[in-house]
Amino acid sequence: MRRQALRLLPLCLAIAGAARAQDPAPAADWALCPSPEGLPLFQPLADPAVATDPATLATDISAENLDVSGRDTTVFEGGVELRRGGQWLGTDKLTYSHDSERFVTEGPVRFQDDGIRFTADQAAGDQKADTIVLDGVQYQFNQDAGNGRADRITMRGELGEMEGGTYSTCPPGQRQWEFSASRIDVDQEEAMGTARNATLRLGGVPVLWLPYLRFPTDDRRRTGLLSPKIGFDDRNGFDYEQPIYLNLAPNYDATLLPRYMSQRGLMLGGQFRYLTANSRGVVEGSWLGNDDEPGRGYDRGVASLRHTTSLGPNWFINADLNHVSDVFYFDDFNDSLASTSITLLPSTAGLYGRGYGWTASLSAQRWQIANPLVLPGTEPYRRLPAADLRWNKALLPWMEFGVQAEAVRFDHETLAGGERVDLRPTLRLPFGGAAWYATPEFSWRYTRWSLDGGLLAPGADRSPTRSLPITRFDAGAFFEREFNWGDGRLLQTLEPRLVYLNVPYRDQDDLPLFDTQPLTFSWPGLFRDNRFGGADRQGDADQVTLAVTSRILDTADGRERLSASLGRIHYFDPPRVTVPGAPPLSDDGSAWVAEASLALGQRWSLGLAQQWDPDRERTNLSAVRSQWRFGEGGLVNAAYRYRADVLEQGDLSFVLPVNDRWRVLGRWNYSLRDRETLEAMGGIEWKSCCLAVRVLAREYIREFGGDRNLGIYLELELNGVGSLGRDTARLLDDAILDYSR
Repeated sequence: MRRQALRLLPLCLAIAGAARAQDPAPAADWALCPSPEGLPLFQPLADPAVATDPATLATDISAENLDVSGRDTTVFEGGVELRRGGQWLGTDKLTYSHDSERFVTEGPVRFQDDGIRFTADQAAGDQKADTIVLDGVQYQFNQDAGNGRADRITMRGELGEMEGGTYSTCPPGQRQWEFSASRIDVDQEEAMGTARNATLRLGGVPVLWLPYLRFPTDDRRRTGLLSPKIGFDDRNGFDYEQPIYLNLAPNYDATLLPRYMSQRGLMLGGQFRYLTANSRGVVEGSWLGNDDEPGRGYDRGVASLRHTTSLGPNWFINADLNHVSDVFYFDDFNDSLASTSITLLPSTAGLYGRGYGWTASLSAQRWQIANPLVLPGTEPYRRLPAADLRWNKALLPWMEFGVQAEAVRFDHETLAGGERVDLRPTLRLPFGGAAWYATPEFSWRYTRWSLDGGLLAPGADRSPTRSLPITRFDAGAFFEREFNWGDGRLLQTLEPRLVYLNVPYRDQDDLPLFDTQPLTFSWPGLFRDNRFGGADRQGDADQVTLAVTSRILDTADGRERLSASLGRIHYFDPPRVTVPGAPPLSDDGSAWVAEASLALGQRWSLGLAQQWDPDRERTNLSAVRSQWRFGEGGLVNAAYRYRADVLEQGDLSFVLPVNDRWRVLGRWNYSLRDRETLEAMGGIEWKSCCLAVRVLAREYIREFGGDRNLGIYLELELNGVGSLGRDTARLLDDAILDYSR
């Protein structure tokens, strides 16, 4: 009896946890809730590292008095304790009847194991019937804040029943929210529970009632409803999305995403995930039939497939396929400036390989216009297909040989296409020591095109070629010194670098432009060997880059306190190769590029970037960003961005704790050039030990037409259960740098 009684008592844990249908709550922290009134630990918790399955252990019973005078009964009385591994039960008196195999306690019962502790007014059991009954139960989970009460708990083998049960992550004396049910049935074998007459109360006020609710009692995947998303904006009206999770098999599942928008209608969406021994993937999509929005009375939708199949240790297949119904879709249904600014939607699929010293691929790529500002026919060429090989091998400790090779077929709906083969063998001689390096590099670039007739002028060569050498010399050194600063010791480095590049001029004006554009100039641009992306143009060069970087490091922890870099390209001969729309280059050299970052402690950082063109005596680019952390969760980000003739913007975002419970959140992104707010967001967050409420208002400009969109988002988070309303965390992560951190 003694072993059986102690085995049955822990089965009540599943009933006590029945309300926990989602992720577990964090460890109990009731600092924000006065008068927690929770159950104390009855015994020190066992060390999980040395925990043993209680079913394999014997039960030890101790009591002040043991009465075996009765013919059919045994009575334990006075400080009765039963122990088995990490399980402990205490009561004042326990009586066991041998013939009927029944037991009953007199006085309060206390129980604790690694997961839970509870008290009960009385416990009674029947071994023959495999039942146990607990009256007047109060329970508390050990590793999180979940707790509650039950009028009666009954266990019949693997089946359990709770009458008048409650659950909350709020302390018993501060019920800011509570889940209750008149009856909860639990099947331990299936790990499923059924609640009847279930009610969710906020601050004692009923806000949700369900006559019947079925839910899991462990973390196994199961079919059911997930937390809904609720919002409102002036584009879609009232917006409600109810995810429905379908556990189809151990290796694949699906989520249905019906979404109702009062000004547009019902959108049906979904996600299907699969996993096999060699493959994994996700299929996603949404569809809205006959959009109710004026001017959009047609079917809308988007679909995507992301798939990967492993073919062995070196080869795999990867596909990322996307399609959208119309150019207004992202502008209408997404809720961020970044999303509404999507102009082109790529799709790629291919075979990829990698190994020691080599990579290879055979792929295809297409583009779809996804923004009304992009004119039809101006999308990039399709690559049908593209083959790429990169190989590098060390022949000697001071000699490396490598090859880059690419072959592409370019195709377009409205423009003539062609093929291109690009080969570049390279010989590198890496010399160096602990504090210096010098690497001469010699390459030969050969490119050949085979063009369709529509690209050719009368009498033009249908198979033009370009062949030229590329010589590059890269050298640098590292110097360092230590010095004292205040009570600490710092290390300063000085890292000069010189890069010489020589590429002879070739007239390339008659060559096609399939995928080539000028690259944005920045600090890495000082050291590139081509100022164009793609193989249709190879920039000529007779130039040297002089650059220097200095860092200050804390010798105690290696943290970088200061970093500053300065560099410029000097042209011996002005570059002549260009493409239509490329910014003009000066005759003497590039702009001066300067970058710096400063960290004062762990709470404040400053970053700077500057490009100054001495020939035109103007700033080409300027950027300043700063972050300050303070208090418990306080955060302020400030940034300024300027690019000549393109943009000038200021950006301010913040998280301001008012006190332990209240936080103010916001972001303001303003275009100084257009004198217009691009995005403004403000909100408040109230948080207790078991409940959080966030309210956000957000206005942002849509790229198409410059229209503005206003949205209001409400999220109610019940710690340990989930959230109701809009997923504000994603919005805040996008708007406030390091919000999640």
